[in-house]
Amino acid sequence: MEITNIHPDIEKFTTNLDSHTKGQILRIADLLRIEEYHLLMPYSKKIEKNLYELRIKTTKNIRIFYTFHQNNIIFLHIINKEKQRLSKNDIETARNRLKWLR
Repeated sequence: MEITNIHPDIEKFTTNLDSHTKGQILRIADLLRIEEYHLLMPYSKKIEKNLYELRIKTTKNIRIFYTFHQNNIIFLHIINKEKQRLSKNDIETARNRLKWLR
């Protein structure tokens, strides 16, 4: 499976990260590519039907919302998680991009 970004904000966000965090994202993205639906905690968590979060823990807690679509993995939204719970705004952004994709 190939991984694709659906929105340019994802690329912009990752460009501003330090090299260690970028490396962690690439490593866990490779795990996702290999394991697909079988990647579980602590790396991936299902949020709701067709919406998942990729969890990257470094000095920052990065979350990448993603879905599976036409034999591809689509990154929908990326955030630096600063609070215990995911914000409703971020989940809604991912949902809207998922709706646009479908």
